Amino acid sequence: MDIAARRTADPAHWNLASAIRVLSMDAVEAANSGHPGMPMGMADVATVLFRNHLKFDASAPHWFDRDRFILSAGHGSMLIYSLLHLTGYEQMTLDQVRNFRQLGAITAGHPEYGHVEGVETTTGPLGQGIATAAGFAIAEEAMRAEFGADLCDHRTWVIAGDGCLMEGISHEAIALAGHQKLGRLIVLWDNNDITIDGRVSLSDATDQHARFAAAGWRVLSCDGHDAADIDRALSQAAQDDGRPTLVDCKTIIGFGAPNKADSSKAHGSPLGADEIAATRAAYGWSHEPFHLPNQIVADWRAIGQRGAAQRAAWNDRVDGLSDEARNDFARRIGNEVHPRLNAIIDAFKVQTLEAKPKVATRKASENVLEVLNAEMPENFGGSADLTGSNNTKTGGQGVFSAENRMGRYLHYGIREHGMAAAMNGIWLHGGFRPYGGTFLTFTDYARGAMRLSALMGLPVVYVMTHDSIGLGEDGPTHQPVEHLAICRATPNTLTFRPCDQTETAEAWEIALSQDATPSVLALSRQNLPLLRQETGENLTVKGAYVLREASATPKVVLMATGSEVEIAVAARDALEGQGIATRVVSVPSMELFRDQPRDYRAEVLPANTVRIAIEAAVRQPWDWLLLGERGQEDRSAFVGMEGFGASGPAPELYKEFGITAEAVAERAKALL
Repeated sequence: MDIAARRTADPAHWNLASAIRVLSMDAVEAANSGHPGMPMGMADVATVLFRNHLKFDASAPHWFDRDRFILSAGHGSMLIYSLLHLTGYEQMTLDQVRNFRQLGAITAGHPEYGHVEGVETTTGPLGQGIATAAGFAIAEEAMRAEFGADLCDHRTWVIAGDGCLMEGISHEAIALAGHQKLGRLIVLWDNNDITIDGRVSLSDATDQHARFAAAGWRVLSCDGHDAADIDRALSQAAQDDGRPTLVDCKTIIGFGAPNKADSSKAHGSPLGADEIAATRAAYGWSHEPFHLPNQIVADWRAIGQRGAAQRAAWNDRVDGLSDEARNDFARRIGNEVHPRLNAIIDAFKVQTLEAKPKVATRKASENVLEVLNAEMPENFGGSADLTGSNNTKTGGQGVFSAENRMGRYLHYGIREHGMAAAMNGIWLHGGFRPYGGTFLTFTDYARGAMRLSALMGLPVVYVMTHDSIGLGEDGPTHQPVEHLAICRATPNTLTFRPCDQTETAEAWEIALSQDATPSVLALSRQNLPLLRQETGENLTVKGAYVLREASATPKVVLMATGSEVEIAVAARDALEGQGIATRVVSVPSMELFRDQPRDYRAEVLPANTVRIAIEAAVRQPWDWLLLGERGQEDRSAFVGMEGFGASGPAPELYKEFGITAEAVAERAKALL
């Protein structure tokens, strides 16, 4: 690479791109930690994108009709931090750049949503950015169809690296985006041929062009260090032909570093003072670390203001709407809670008590969604090829597809991880509250994106059915035993396991009221009776409550969730018949119960009683209720699973593993 020729070919572009490179080198060096090579290699592409193509206004980071820019290759975080600082995002001061990767700075090691304006989603786990971007593009298509191009007309641009394309989630996202013909999705591939271990050829020989083309993408290429060629490719990519677009940007990692460019040495560690000095000389950059010439700053700030006129025109169009339409649009793009949510659920609970249905909670969930989706256009559902099993599609929703952008139900295919990541993107884009279904055991497949839902504080809803050995004959591969524990162990996640249709409705009410916490609804395959006898207060919001009171001061407290609450009630009746005062506590959400005042918890779980927890899963999450909260080890027990399940009819499995009312009653008497 003749760097001198590159410098003289387009000096204005060279100076803009060099500012990104030196800021990235300097910040990583100051932190003694980070990835300088990727920002140095993609600086030319990013400069052309922000200078000529990206629709944004640095003074209005939350402008709804902005283009979305997602750095899927999140290890190259100094690329986006440099861009945000240079274009004039108020939060991204030079001091923040100087404090890259330091405690308390917004310039985290990998970009984090909510820490800094201009970062659209948390990235770092490779592949998550490109998969989340598919959700952004889905939401853009759906909002444009519903509200019109005057209010929603933008693109989603992604920078992804070789690692993003190796991760399995990328295949799910690429196939989904191609099938859905997401023509506003453009992925810029940083094709630098380097991973941490060395050349990509050490571990991969995939023909990425053929791969993307086979999935229905348009594939373009450019020299990632030639501004004119980059501009040509990006201009072509922006001409939507109904297909998502991959732009292969051939780049050199650590571009310009004499001894470390084009090698893994430029990937994950500082370049070192000597290499930085040599690189500065190659760039013709004589300024001190973190010093930016006034003219370069002014040129970049002008780029940051380029979208101001477009934003002003958009604001005028929004202001021209009727009051009702403008308020509805503002509520939707702000992801605000539907004003009638509580009233809808209250009415449904009254109907439930009258009908007394005996249904699986997955069917109860469908019944709830039928009434919610009819009045809440923001609900955007889906399933990972288990629609009929998850009961997630309701009448009148319509199927979202390339032919019908007004549909509010998406067939994600057998792509649990891709579905979860896309739901994150749908929420982040604004306009919809996404929910999606699969079997609870397949949270294993969705786990990476579910964790990011919690980390980012996104209230997406995971409808996880077939929640125990009660699913029966499919056997231990499909019977979740540890998955409730995993979900409950995840910070900032609400896990609900309702026992009947009333608790299911209340769980949905809570989930759709959240603004910063995802929810997991663990729902049964087998039918369950209606156990709640009242319809007023949402008791699920307390996390645990007395479902059946003892005939006198309780000697035994039985705690249970989901399908096992029925077992607890039967055991309570047997014990009461023998003169043993027994209380049943339903525990639909451990997280919400933990948040209750100490006095309430003590009222529900009095001291000096025998305590038994009943759940067709592992014991681990229950110890704090059995041994803590004034519990006693020698007066407590767990009735549930100690290992994996087995294949057979559900009733036989419950007997085989000792999860029966008789077993519970005998255990209680033994502990008295």
